Amino acid sequence: MIRSLMWMLAVVIGVGVAEAKGPNVVVILSDDQAWTDYGFMGHEQIKTPHLDKLAKESLTFARGYVPASLCRPSLATLVTGLYPHQHLIVGNDPAPPKGTTRNQAESSKEYRALREKLNSRILDQPRVPQLLGEAGYISFQSGKWWEGNFSQGGFTQGMTRGFPQPGGRHGDDGLKIGRNGMEPVLKFIDQAAEADKPFFLWYAPMMPHQPHNPPQRLLDKYLDKSPSKHVATYWAMCDWFDETCGQLLDHLDQKGLKNDTLVVYVCDNGWIQQPDKATYDDRSKRSRYDGGTRTPIMLRWPGHVTPKMDRENLASSIDLAPTILQACGLKPSEAMQGINLLDEKAVSSRHTLFGEIFDHDVPNLDDPTQSLQDRWCIQDYWKMIVPNPAVVGRDQVELYDLKADPHEKKNLAAGQPQRVAEMQKQLDTWWMGK
Repeated sequence: MIRSLMWMLAVVIGVGVAEAKGPNVVVILSDDQAWTDYGFMGHEQIKTPHLDKLAKESLTFARGYVPASLCRPSLATLVTGLYPHQHLIVGNDPAPPKGTTRNQAESSKEYRALREKLNSRILDQPRVPQLLGEAGYISFQSGKWWEGNFSQGGFTQGMTRGFPQPGGRHGDDGLKIGRNGMEPVLKFIDQAAEADKPFFLWYAPMMPHQPHNPPQRLLDKYLDKSPSKHVATYWAMCDWFDETCGQLLDHLDQKGLKNDTLVVYVCDNGWIQQPDKATYDDRSKRSRYDGGTRTPIMLRWPGHVTPKMDRENLASSIDLAPTILQACGLKPSEAMQGINLLDEKAVSSRHTLFGEIFDHDVPNLDDPTQSLQDRWCIQDYWKMIVPNPAVVGRDQVELYDLKADPHEKKNLAAGQPQRVAEMQKQLDTWWMGK
């Protein structure tokens, strides 16, 4: 509360807000969860009481998106405020040489050099933890983190040792958070509160991501309510992830930090569980469809952000870096692409979002077009998808009316040539100009 009052006083008397202590920032990142799979988004079976409460207390954008439906580029966008083709972290791994598996390639000096080069991309861009650190924040990384050691993101503390350490590909020790308890995160909050330091917390557990191994007590809740054990297990994972979010949010309350903390929620990409096998549907993760790219986005800061369920306006994870920085009294870098989601006028004035889908493996670390599968554009409720035939071997443009057809079943492109042409022009202007 003291920090919140200091921040408001600085604004009233005209002191530069960066001189005052801004809010703490807690970023909660779900990993592989469909936009439909929450109580507050209307799922009839999955129980997410803690996230339902957070949604009720937040400015919640039901029409949130991530530009890319793959975890690594999605997370890099959140940290940098740039699209994947700008920060050049467009896939999860460098492509192994033809005729070799990734495991075989990992032992070669040449491939490890490629991984190190991809990891170093993050150092070329301003990063939210780094910028906050320059303003006096301390920060902590937990969960998914691909970009080498946590320090490469600008975090002052963290769990991930990173490549070339064992398991350093996407999180190593950081991946224990959530599944193996919350102690490191809660301990960091305690330390920051004791020192009265503003903090940035990255909570990105590999949940509900595979392995889908929820506690039996949670699995039992869903076995007789789901179409298969595979689906029940995934639903239970969503429930388990929600429990860990509750532990984190409750701890903020117990430490008296709720009113001084901006909580940000987003998912890295979607997941639609196949009922007959332990994998995802091809219209979800890694796809060009909303099953892969859509996510609720929530912002909670009591006394500063008015709670509201916004089911009309568009929001993107590209917006989160500038939103966080401006909430903390800092200017976003000039390169950042998004808007401030706490600026009601900016939100209501926006009618278009853009995104891009790339291969899992990156064949050329310097040329993202070599693995570009699709570009997509949403204008109000119209969504257009433009493929890259050189990579995906198809050339049919897709156009969907998301209001009438939220699961993108009916391609209307053939009957809407003028709309397609107009949206194509917008998409190309975005792509070429930025």
